[in-house]
Amino acid sequence: MSRFFCLILAALLGAAEVHAQQFVQPQASPHAVVTQTIGLTDVTVDYHTPGVKNRKIWGQLVPYEQVWRAGANENTLITFADSVRLGGKPVAAGTYSLYVLPSADHDWQLILNKVTNHWGNEGYKAEDDVLRVPVLPETTPMRESLHYWFSDVRPNAARLNLSWETKTISVFIRTNVHAKVLQSMQAAMSKTPNDPQLLAAAADYLIQNQIEAELALKYINRAIELNESYTNLWLKARLMAQKEDYLSAVESARRAIKAGDKDDDKFKTQLPGMKVALTQWQSKAY
Repeated sequence: MSRFFCLILAALLGAAEVHAQQFVQPQASPHAVVTQTIGLTDVTVDYHTPGVKNRKIWGQLVPYEQVWRAGANENTLITFADSVRLGGKPVAAGTYSLYVLPSADHDWQLILNKVTNHWGNEGYKAEDDVLRVPVLPETTPMRESLHYWFSDVRPNAARLNLSWETKTISVFIRTNVHAKVLQSMQAAMSKTPNDPQLLAAAADYLIQNQIEAELALKYINRAIELNESYTNLWLKARLMAQKEDYLSAVESARRAIKAGDKDDDKFKTQLPGMKVALTQWQSKAY
């Protein structure tokens, strides 16, 4: 074979290799990302979705008593934008590898590990675990592809679920939403301390969530000084009832009813409920 022919053949093989490298096709376990905002905190799971494909999953493809990557391909990652409590245990904000330790005869373990650049569980070390949380597997309808999903979403909590084949495990995530709201509230107040609408909105949040009663009283008293509306007076009445100061609640409720515009449709809608509450507070005050 001549040198010229060899050079031509090498060039053709090189071109073929380049084209092969550019060839793309769907992954056997597609990439997926799910994010849920819990209160004011984003929680994100980044994973790959293997399929059952007529295989026995639990105890065979995924052996019992061995740490599993909780997905396919690279590490499954979970990111918390703020500090949270996972299964009742504190977790700092950040990104962690998510593993599962399944078992045939007792609770499984959900594991957060600080090393995030492994391929699955290759190189996994228990000493790098941040925490382990026991989870109870439940028997559920057949699911072909592994799937992470959120449920029971509340203002400060939600449940993270992992479902595959006929098993689902779940863990409760709780966020400190009130701390973030208070921080935002105080920042807003520092800029516009004499905005009656802002003061009333801040007091309303605190009253609805039954937190920081003295701060709520400070805000609503200042809002009333700036704008003695029936809504502000009624907010104070509700707060004083929460504090079980029913004499003050009755006084503020009467002022609120007197201050309301009898032709205001919103006030007319609220008035019957206000009168019922006033009657209840009067029975406790006298």
